[in-house]
Amino acid sequence: MVQGVSMKIFCIGFQKTGTSSLRDALSEVGYSVTGVFGRDVELRELRETYIERGLSIAEQYDAVEDMPWPLMFRELDAAFPGAKFILTMRDTDRWYHSIASHFGANPYHIQQLTYGEDAPAPVGHEERYREVYEAHNAAVREYFSDRPNDLLEFWLERGHGWDELAAFLGRCDMPTGAFVHTNSQSQRMSLYNRIRRKLDRMGVLSYSGMDG
Repeated sequence: MVQGVSMKIFCIGFQKTGTSSLRDALSEVGYSVTGVFGRDVELRELRETYIERGLSIAEQYDAVEDMPWPLMFRELDAAFPGAKFILTMRDTDRWYHSIASHFGANPYHIQQLTYGEDAPAPVGHEERYREVYEAHNAAVREYFSDRPNDLLEFWLERGHGWDELAAFLGRCDMPTGAFVHTNSQSQRMSLYNRIRRKLDRMGVLSYSGMDG
């Protein structure tokens, strides 16, 4: 935890908008950050309790990111006066391509909480996912429209980085230079290729028929 800082930072952009990069950046400069919650909670129970659960978890950290935190930005604002909110943003087409590539057609109950029980995965429900994503961003902008100092729109794809974060948080001790880019496609492919080469050297790929 940053010494002398009681202000909470709530990252309320949807997943695949740069939330992992922002998490690692905040951690690098001393904030305690927590991420997704509710993975082990059944959908019906999570729907009924995620706000209460989230508020309890938020008490313990300087900052939060990932799902389902964005769904409760109003409740977080009411519970933690003086908090700062960061809306990580991404072009809708790029965002959908990223989330569809990551989750595919695999059902996930936190997606159901976010996009509706009948839309458990991005593939096959593109229109719903796009609508919910854009509606969320619009709702956040409207909510903070008369409080511009409390909301930062953070666009990694537009080159936002340490300067924007430092100005928003009132920090003069932020790093300079390139910002953190975590969990990018290039990083994932690099890891994938390294694993494949290692397995190939061990003879696992050829033996298992994975190359086919």
